[in-house]
Amino acid sequence: MNKQIDQQSADNIRALAVAMVEKANSGHPGGPMGGADFMHILYSEFFNYDPSDMTWPFRDRFFMDAGHLSTLMYAQYYLLGNYAKDDVANFRQWGSITPGHPEVDVARGIENTSGPLGQGHTMGVGAAIAAKFLQARFGDWMNHKIYGFISDGGIQEEISQGAGRIAGHLGLSNFIMFFDSNDIQLSTSTDEVTSEDTAAKYEAWGWKVVTIDGHDHDQIRKALTDANNETEKPTLIIGKTIMGKGCVAADGSMFEGYCELHGQPIGHTGADYEKTLINLGADVENPFDIYGDVSEFYNNLIADKTAKAAEKKAEINAWRQENGAIADKLDFFLSGQLPELDFESIEHKAGLATRVASSNVLGYLAENVENMIVSSADLSNSDKTDGFLKKSSALQKGDFSGSFLQAGVAELTMACIANGIALHGGIIPVVATFFVFSDYMKPAIRLSAIQELPVKYVWTHDAFRVGEDGPTHQPVEQEAQIRLLEKLKNHSGNASFLAMRPADSAEATVAWKMALDNTNTPSGLILSRQGIKDVPAQGASRYEEALGAEKGGYLVKEVENPDVVLVANGSEVSTLIAAADILESQENLKVSIASIISEGLFKQQSKGYQDSVIPKDKPLFGLTAGLPVNLEGLVGENGKVFGLDHFGYSAPAGVLDEKFGFTGEQASKNVLEYLNTVLIK
Repeated sequence: MNKQIDQQSADNIRALAVAMVEKANSGHPGGPMGGADFMHILYSEFFNYDPSDMTWPFRDRFFMDAGHLSTLMYAQYYLLGNYAKDDVANFRQWGSITPGHPEVDVARGIENTSGPLGQGHTMGVGAAIAAKFLQARFGDWMNHKIYGFISDGGIQEEISQGAGRIAGHLGLSNFIMFFDSNDIQLSTSTDEVTSEDTAAKYEAWGWKVVTIDGHDHDQIRKALTDANNETEKPTLIIGKTIMGKGCVAADGSMFEGYCELHGQPIGHTGADYEKTLINLGADVENPFDIYGDVSEFYNNLIADKTAKAAEKKAEINAWRQENGAIADKLDFFLSGQLPELDFESIEHKAGLATRVASSNVLGYLAENVENMIVSSADLSNSDKTDGFLKKSSALQKGDFSGSFLQAGVAELTMACIANGIALHGGIIPVVATFFVFSDYMKPAIRLSAIQELPVKYVWTHDAFRVGEDGPTHQPVEQEAQIRLLEKLKNHSGNASFLAMRPADSAEATVAWKMALDNTNTPSGLILSRQGIKDVPAQGASRYEEALGAEKGGYLVKEVENPDVVLVANGSEVSTLIAAADILESQENLKVSIASIISEGLFKQQSKGYQDSVIPKDKPLFGLTAGLPVNLEGLVGENGKVFGLDHFGYSAPAGVLDEKFGFTGEQASKNVLEYLNTVLIK
């Protein structure tokens, strides 16, 4: 312990944060200045990782919630050698690796993309669940810690309730969170918006809570020591800190704790930039330099961290020698690969709801994929994830041998936890709820897409056919919203989401295959509540034909030189099959039908393939239980889409089909009406 070098290191972090924001003329300097002491003590004395192997699976992990405090991370990781001087000097600039809010970059220590407050620490809870899950299967040597860092804003975000409740309920003793409590937020002091007792709140959720002076290194040290020794509860360290710690005004007086220091360069406030740098021990002419003594300290620290990681790796290798088969299984989990799966062997009764077909698939997966965690927001018996639960068990405090997370009524929290599980690695996360409640999940879905995480979303009760529950439970606009992500590219240049709405049990099985094969982006299965008449096989195997869905769409009914091609997905495909029977028998028309499970994936196919399924020189008619825009991009401006432009109503599903025009007979009339307009033209 060297109090002088500890203070110099923390001040160096402060000076770097100030300089980054000042040069960029944009950012948040005050918070990083307050959190610098905790960050330095954590990384210099407690955080276990291998500087020479940043992706080492058994490293400690740090999840930043307050993404606007990115300079705190960049400055700390610069001291650790993860960033170069030019990187921190180009904060928030085009092409830099130091964006305004941190984005996943494990090679440099950034474990999660954060920005929207509340999600960062919740992803940390997910990572802690993943670590407990793996520890239960491979041994207590897997004892790495998950650290979170949260601000006043993150504490206030509603998601913190779900994260706090679940972490406490599960006894995530491997999760340690620092609350940078400086009583200042962007536009006000916290006492203007809240009077809650944060410590009491977390204690009520089952957390160990300690309140310290967040600038006292000995208090930080003791809090982290106690947290690392805790075996029953997650720990919240409430660090009382000062916004803009170390800021100095032009007259030399201290200028700390002011709201205006939060979200702008300190040179735009009552503080003086140069005098603040001098107060912190920085060279005004070279503000991005690492102090000499600090550089020497951190160089030695990096060597020490590398040596300790080597000792841990030797311990793990000894375990591997004694546990060959189970060690191979661990490697297989971490590889992200799947075991050999025989999806065609999964049996379904005739006419199932696709949620029930999904349940059958989940039951099969429960017996064949050991590294999957399925979660439901108190709906497992309705979204039919109980097909998995019946062959597994729920995760519980002290017992992580199961594979099912009972999240309770917390859709956003659940989805965000799944992101954290995916970020940790080694486990396939699946989350489920009603499709209409995907609205609650959208912020986490968006971060799944941005971070390119292979989270599997299961959404049931996919249309107005939910029936008697009425408009609040009947998704109409949700499919259009989700499919926008299929049109949005991620930073790798790929479609950021795969959304699939299967037409029957066979397609539901194939949709699961597609979701599991998709390891680069999130996937969503959009499933029916009501039973659906199975699509008739054109040949010997309906499953083999349904594999056409792997191209996003295919013809479930194909005739030569059709008079019209009907287009749909989900349960509307069977409605169109009924309509085609009428059109062929009564009107002597030739009809082909396309099932387009994923427009985004379909549009990635060759133009020749797309035209073979949906020929642009034929009349095209689409049917969707959602907004017409769901299919308008497929049928084009000369085609016709029949959909909904209104919310649903409370009534039995069959009645709604009649009232809204979604029977085979009514669809056939709409097709004829459309064809008449085409002929007139």
